[in-house]
Amino acid sequence: MTPPPAAAPLLIACALGIEHLALRCGDRSGADGPVTVVRTGMGPRAAERAVTRMLADPALADAAVLATGFCAGLAPGMHPGDLVVAEETRDPRATVPCDSTELLVEALVRAVPGRTVHTGPLTGSDHVVRGTERAALRATGAIAVDMESAATLLSAVRDRARPVAAVRVVVDAPEHELVRIGTVRGGISAFRVLRSVLPAFYEWHRSLLLPRR
Repeated sequence: MTPPPAAAPLLIACALGIEHLALRCGDRSGADGPVTVVRTGMGPRAAERAVTRMLADPALADAAVLATGFCAGLAPGMHPGDLVVAEETRDPRATVPCDSTELLVEALVRAVPGRTVHTGPLTGSDHVVRGTERAALRATGAIAVDMESAATLLSAVRDRARPVAAVRVVVDAPEHELVRIGTVRGGISAFRVLRSVLPAFYEWHRSLLLPRR
């Protein structure tokens, strides 16, 4: 009897130690197929190097890639602890569309009930964005900004097509600017939300493994 094909792996990328800690503290059960969580380091160059290195491993060659961590919200009315599901990621080099975003939103609503989930373009930056620059990015149609997601997804699809997604937790927003992660209520709230999202990531990954009709 021929054994079933091995499930495709999932690579989850985050940048900061506190993000990695949140994911390590989350529910690691329920995954279909191998899951690797990598801390890339801060900034687009670090993310690009780390993801490219990870995907060069034959065991991860066919991996789906999901970028996660914290972000700055750009839209009025956003609050720390809100979730952002990217419909696409953008940076000056390219726009990368994301896969199965509606399913990911539904899974996050179940995983983190009571939290608002925003969808739209997620833009990349090579530095922390504040003040008038935040408003300028909002004018482009982006709903949030971070330093790694765009570089992560661009690196993931550079050499081959693969499922990609980006989910970020708002840690500061126009009316709630964060001074330092972990020292104010907004940072703690975002940490708790990020700790709860892994089941939704596994559900998204599981949907990719189902046969298409």
